[in-house]
Amino acid sequence: MECITAATTTASLQSNMSVTKPLYSTTCSSSQKNLNNSSSSSSLDNNNNNNNNVVPPATVAIMSPCAACKILRRRCVEKCVLAPYFPPTDPVKFTIAHRVFGASNIIKLLQELPESQRADAVSSMVYEANARVRDPVYGCAGAICHLQKQVSDLQAELAKAQAEIVNMQCQQANLLTLICMDMSSQPPYTINQDQQSMITDIQQPYENLNFFPDLDVNLSSIMEPLWT
Repeated sequence: MECITAATTTASLQSNMSVTKPLYSTTCSSSQKNLNNSSSSSSLDNNNNNNNNVVPPATVAIMSPCAACKILRRRCVEKCVLAPYFPPTDPVKFTIAHRVFGASNIIKLLQELPESQRADAVSSMVYEANARVRDPVYGCAGAICHLQKQVSDLQAELAKAQAEIVNMQCQQANLLTLICMDMSSQPPYTINQDQQSMITDIQQPYENLNFFPDLDVNLSSIMEPLWT
């Protein structure tokens, strides 16, 4: 009997343990799920906060090299001597100057000048280079000689016109002098007796003209009012 009761008690304990075990497992699994959900939600919140706090990367301005450095195939530094005068949009300007003078001579010349005169120096170099390309023999001197010839021709025409003006003024002055001399040499104009008699004969018939000989009317009677 004692063996039977012991067996029954052990069986009942095992059944109780088998019943409580799944309950414990279910409670553990539910709590673990809750923890996982809470951790996932917290991680999502942290990710959102981190995304909101992320600073966008600063945009870096990409500077294109100047036309000189681009043609010379070198790196254009920040304080490039050629950059202010040879922009990347006008490569022909540096190409012509480089062809005649060379890059080293251009840089050396610009470094020897103050910044206020460098722009004029570059313009003159580009002009001289263009003239040398057009006229390899005389270059800029040919254009200068041509302009000087035009100036001398215009000065000669101006001097000729001024001489003609002076000549015309002298002729006018001489003509006025002759007219004044002729007027001073002639006697004053007088009317002789024959001319005076002709004038009186012409004027006499018109002195005693009377277009109303029979009209003898007293003007005072005309002016009297009718009601008196």
